[in-house]
Amino acid sequence: MYMISMATAAARYYGYYGYGTRSTGREYLLDILLMLAMMILPLLAQIHVSSTFSKYSRVGNSRGLTADQVARLILDSNGLYHIKVEHIKGRLTDHYDPTANVVRLSDAVYGERSVAAIGVAAHECGHACQHAENYGPIIWRSKLVPITNFCSRLWYIVLVIGILLSSLTIGTSLIYLSIALFMAVVVFQIVTLPCEFNASSRALKTLEQDNILELREVPLAKKVLTAAALTYVTSLVSSMIQLLRLIMAVRRR
Repeated sequence: MYMISMATAAARYYGYYGYGTRSTGREYLLDILLMLAMMILPLLAQIHVSSTFSKYSRVGNSRGLTADQVARLILDSNGLYHIKVEHIKGRLTDHYDPTANVVRLSDAVYGERSVAAIGVAAHECGHACQHAENYGPIIWRSKLVPITNFCSRLWYIVLVIGILLSSLTIGTSLIYLSIALFMAVVVFQIVTLPCEFNASSRALKTLEQDNILELREVPLAKKVLTAAALTYVTSLVSSMIQLLRLIMAVRRR
């Protein structure tokens, strides 16, 4: 029975997305292209940020500072003495945790002297400064986190149930509900963009004005941060494509 129900769900799922007899060749091709773009764009962005970081990880800063030392300097210069700088396992898992008042730097950043590592550390300190200044987008982003976590876990489940029950009125209602839940995820990603761009802008400005990096080194750090920002952009584009696919599928019904 389980296998039968799974097969039924799969058949209805692909039929719902336009792979059934009601779809035209043009609709089928468009959906395939959208699906490929949705998968490939984030992958290319991740490859780009990884290769860019690796390239500039081999370029040391002329002042000999480590990324964690730079983070401490930036935090202290902004009066954020209470925020700690800690080491965290992983590669590019760097983040600022406002609940614990900690800037966490990954294996590839903490203790490293490259312009890439320093750029990433400064970026995370930019987030700390945003919270300290009650920067609008970061406050909204923090408020949206629990809602987004809930919606991101639930939307797909609701969609599949809705497709299984698509012959009933409640099935259609669930499908619309899944779209609404997914839209909450898209809104969160939209709010995230100004937070990331602003943090990078703050980082580069500080690195230059405080003479942490030499003028010739700042553009190298900028390339790393720009590549990182691109991952957020492509993630948003991918989500918007997914949202478009859902809306197109509903309109075809």
